[in-house]
Amino acid sequence: MKKYPIVLAISGTDPSGGAGQQADIKAISATGGYAACAVTAVVVQNTLGVRDVFPVPVKTITGQIAAVFDDIGADAVKIGMLNSSEVISAVKDTLLHYHARNIVLDPVMVATSGDRLIEADAVGALIDELIPVARIITPNIPEAEILSGMKISSQSDLPAAARRLSCGGRVSVMMKAGHLDEDELTDIFYNAEEDRCIELRSRRIYTRNTHGTGCTLSSALASYLAQGYPLDDAASAAKDYIAHAIESGADYEIGHGHGPVDHFWNLRREN
Repeated sequence: MKKYPIVLAISGTDPSGGAGQQADIKAISATGGYAACAVTAVVVQNTLGVRDVFPVPVKTITGQIAAVFDDIGADAVKIGMLNSSEVISAVKDTLLHYHARNIVLDPVMVATSGDRLIEADAVGALIDELIPVARIITPNIPEAEILSGMKISSQSDLPAAARRLSCGGRVSVMMKAGHLDEDELTDIFYNAEEDRCIELRSRRIYTRNTHGTGCTLSSALASYLAQGYPLDDAASAAKDYIAHAIESGADYEIGHGHGPVDHFWNLRREN
């Protein structure tokens, strides 16, 4: 019998479809994976910003994770929005119970609109409990500054920041350079399993359609790991996917704020 590469996405929702769990499902599907889901929060948001957040009860979150693992399992796990320390601890314990592998953590703290998505006291739990059990984390520069306590002002700071976030060389780090202003966008991937940094380059696309880029990248990365890609290859493939998704979606108009990327650019290209 054939078997899908299954990715469990643990994240909050986005009714406008560009970020959160909706972006996770699209990215995982577009890159060849099968998306299973556990909702952590119902987020009332659109391209203009976040209006409200309704956390899902902890027991319901862990119950969803258990339901997936008890039945279909997961070859990789993508973690997005976890808004409290209680949720972080419960998700970590549940994943450890099921010996989850290929955990990709997108340490979501602030939406593209600037709205905060995590309680202030949960940052410590993210650092102490969840990052150490991940295989890869995918922070952007503002998130990396909060997590590392290090000011990042130029491209040359990224390798040191990635190593500082690696829990002593145990967790790989995809440092996203989107908040810098160079014309060439060069992300840094620190492969902790082989102790080296590689540069992942793409042309910077000047567009306001960047809603959900972090969710999309981390989900694609988890999808490629679920399919058995080696670390460097998975990082490179995920970078290529998001770069094309941004480029393909740059000129679309969806909403009045930060629009989404084109998650299915590869399918449109084939047609």
